[in-house]
Amino acid sequence: MNNMLIIGIGQVGKALIKASPDPSKITATTRDPLRVFWLADLGVKPIIMPLPSAEIIEPIADGKDVIATFPPDGQADAILAKACRKARRLIYISSTGVYGSQTGTIDNTSSPDRESENTKARLAAEDAWLANGAIVLRPPGIYGPANGLHLRLKEGTFKLPGNGERLSSRIHVDDLARIILAVLAQKNLEHKTYVVGDLNPCSLKELVQWLCEKMHLPFPESTNPENVNITLRNSRSIDSSFLLNELGLKLLYPSYQDGYKQCLESE
Repeated sequence: MNNMLIIGIGQVGKALIKASPDPSKITATTRDPLRVFWLADLGVKPIIMPLPSAEIIEPIADGKDVIATFPPDGQADAILAKACRKARRLIYISSTGVYGSQTGTIDNTSSPDRESENTKARLAAEDAWLANGAIVLRPPGIYGPANGLHLRLKEGTFKLPGNGERLSSRIHVDDLARIILAVLAQKNLEHKTYVVGDLNPCSLKELVQWLCEKMHLPFPESTNPENVNITLRNSRSIDSSFLLNELGLKLLYPSYQDGYKQCLESE
């Protein structure tokens, strides 16, 4: 394993640390000083970076595998992507949100929606990283034991958009971490952008029904789709077979049943 820098330690960064054979080779940035002790306990070298700083990142990124996992804010990506131009490999974790209101099957040949106001910030972030040599991964909803629909149902905060019949894809955070590590190990990938997701798109209603049965919870109320995040309004599925075939990688959790079973057992 090469030395790694994770910029923005969220759920993806945590999964990468978990999947890493040697956490001592990982440096991770955080804006929260309290996370320094947690990272150190995991054997990771923590760096406190309250604001995006090229002066901090540039010497650390030199020669390392760098993974950027933070949401766009209109400034940080341009600063930090340029500071990572001497990285050995560079990966930016984006979102299938860049496809806007497109419906149907989204695969590696699909073009993002550059006209929507809802996609511009994320696409600008992608462009900044691509300009400095990054590979961009576009996952749909990322879930795991600490973050997912099962927790919102348990808390009673989830409402079903409309009739819940729209199709959607998702990916378990542990599988996303494995894909990232496989991309870092692969020297000659055909493209610079890839969609990543599980192999079993389903309706939100189907997923909610399954979780409610497993968790012995009542089926939630419905709400007008206009009241929910735009990513929950469109019916589409993600076909990530192109990248998985390039990597020769099989998912640990190819379906929501596999992934959420692991989440529920972890509780």
